Amino acid sequence: MIGRVETEGGEMTDQRNTGSARMRESAGEHARDAIKADTLTEKAYAALKDDIIRGRRRPLEKLRVEHLKRDYGVSGSTLREALTMLIADRLVVFEGQRGFRVKPVSAEELIDLNRIRILLEKEAIRQSIAQGDDEWEASVVSSFHMLVLATKAFAENLEDQSIFDEWERRHRAFHLSLIAAAPSEWLRHLVTLSYQQYERYRHLFLVVAKEFYKERDAQAEHAAILEAVLARDADAAARLIEEHVTRSLEEWVGYFEKTGAFERAPAADRGKKAEINGRKIKA
Repeated sequence: MIGRVETEGGEMTDQRNTGSARMRESAGEHARDAIKADTLTEKAYAALKDDIIRGRRRPLEKLRVEHLKRDYGVSGSTLREALTMLIADRLVVFEGQRGFRVKPVSAEELIDLNRIRILLEKEAIRQSIAQGDDEWEASVVSSFHMLVLATKAFAENLEDQSIFDEWERRHRAFHLSLIAAAPSEWLRHLVTLSYQQYERYRHLFLVVAKEFYKERDAQAEHAAILEAVLARDADAAARLIEEHVTRSLEEWVGYFEKTGAFERAPAADRGKKAEINGRKIKA
């Protein structure tokens, strides 16, 4: 039986209404807790992802939850959720009793990634040129201009990490603007994922990249791509994207093999050769 109860102020109220209010309040608290948990997971995921891509977490590094809790200020369950999301991104691996580790790098993966990125980006830029309007063109020109300014600043301050971070953000923005008019959402998503993996290799290569890029006019490469896009020359744009993406691949592979950063290939596969632009290299 539902009766009436007296409130602290002396008023009478229905128990049913009071119970409903409490249920709504409890449901609201649960909803807020769920949103907070999701937010914490997303923050931990984003922070870990950034650390892996930027090389702060090295290939094959153990990711011990008890240590990560201190580093990222979240609970163990939140970190496990974030690490599981990173497995889906192919940035973390889980190995039975060994637990979570940063995914290793290899010459085979880099070459395969290069091949896949080229296939995706060439198709995406063709679609963008076919479908892009004046606003898309303007966004490409704007992102190129921002990249030029960042490239100049970086060339004058090679040791300034904040300037490099800004250059990288604008470099990513330029490349993604080129394919932004592609109508295939999946294609744009896959290009973004492949670019993300490529960034990880670039950060690992950064020790020598600054010296290497002194001998390379990357700005001229970007300008040539922009010119082809504005001329609506899909064949030229696709060819220039391929040349741009693969230009430094051999240097990357050689550097990683020399420093031992690459995971050793299985004994049965050692001595086999992979191709970069028709040239054979050891796997």
